[in-house]
Amino acid sequence: MMPQLLTARVKRPAGRPIRIWVPVLPVLLILSPVLVLATAVAVVACLVYRIRVWRALGAGWRIVSALPGSQFDIEHGRTAVLVTIR
Repeated sequence: MMPQLLTARVKRPAGRPIRIWVPVLPVLLILSPVLVLATAVAVVACLVYRIRVWRALGAGWRIVSALPGSQFDIEHGRTAVLVTIR
């Protein structure tokens, strides 16, 4: 299943935390020309390095499909960022 929502929360040292909700599907639709170009570049790179194209694209799709439920926590000093993918 493709991720549906990306939630980011930034805790700042002074002030209230910032929360951002990003729906993934509209962003993918807007960036689809870039996605097509990136896929073409990936196919060319697979051919140059003699990697099977379908296996490489399948592995990429499996990575994207495994993202829902992931959480990334980054802390640096008094600032913290939490990213959740649903």
